[in-house]
Formats: sequence, structure tokens, C-alpha cells
Amino acid sequence: MGTRSTYRIIEKYNEEENQLALVYVQYDGYPEGHPADIAKWLSEGTVVNGFNPSTPTLAFNGAGCLAARMIGHLKQDRIGNVYLHAFKDRGNADEDYMYDIIVDQVNTSIKMIAYDSDNTIIFEGSVQEFANKYHKQTV
Repeated sequence: MGTRSTYRIIEKYNEEENQLALVYVQYDGYPEGHPADIAKWLSEGTVVNGFNPSTPTLAFNGAGCLAARMIGHLKQDRIGNVYLHAFKDRGNADEDYMYDIIVDQVNTSIKMIAYDSDNTIIFEGSVQEFANKYHKQTV
């Protein structure tokens, strides 16, 4: 049996928040699994507003671009494991963990909040802080 999880990708502009995508992942959703890898990957990127030839290779032109790239990164052109769900399904898919990826359009920053199956916050901070805490360092 897998460790189920969902990611809610949220665009924040000033005080307004828009839910853009709910991504369900069947396996390895514990913090040290794919969430740590996603946090590390996101922390290596940059949120931008517009792009040109000098834009870094790993850049997200706003929250919608980040959502699309993140889904592709998780999916890796494989069948199964990663699915888009309706927002109403959040917390109803027997998730062991739930994650919010909040893209602040004004400050061009990415925040991550992690919840356990009881909807208790177990982490809140930047994606870099999440990666530092949970990503396994390879030698």
C-alpha cells in the first residue's frame, strides 16, 4: 500500500489566493519522499514575471507555469501514480499527507505547508527550508 498524498498549488497575489491545481500522488508521499525532492527542485528555480533569453533555465513564469512544470516533473511521462483531482477531493482520498505549494506572485517566493492525515500542520516555511529538513543528501 502506498503513502498517498496531495499537493494543492495556490497562487497568492497580495491577500487573494487562487487554487490552481490539486495533484494526487499514490506512492511515497511522506515528507522524505517525493515532497522533499519537489521542495529541492522548486528551491533551485526562480519565480519570474515575464521571461527573456537571460532567464534562468529553471524558472516559473508565475504560479500557473509552476503548476504545469511541477505536474510534468512528478509525472515524468509514466502511466499511473500521479493524477489531477477536483479540489473537493482534498482530504477525502485517504491521504497520509497533504501539501500546499503557495506561490507569492508579488514577492516571487514559494512557501510549503505540510499536513498529516489529521490535517495538523507538521511543517510551514520556504521550499528551501523543507528541502533542508527532509531531503536526503547523497554522497
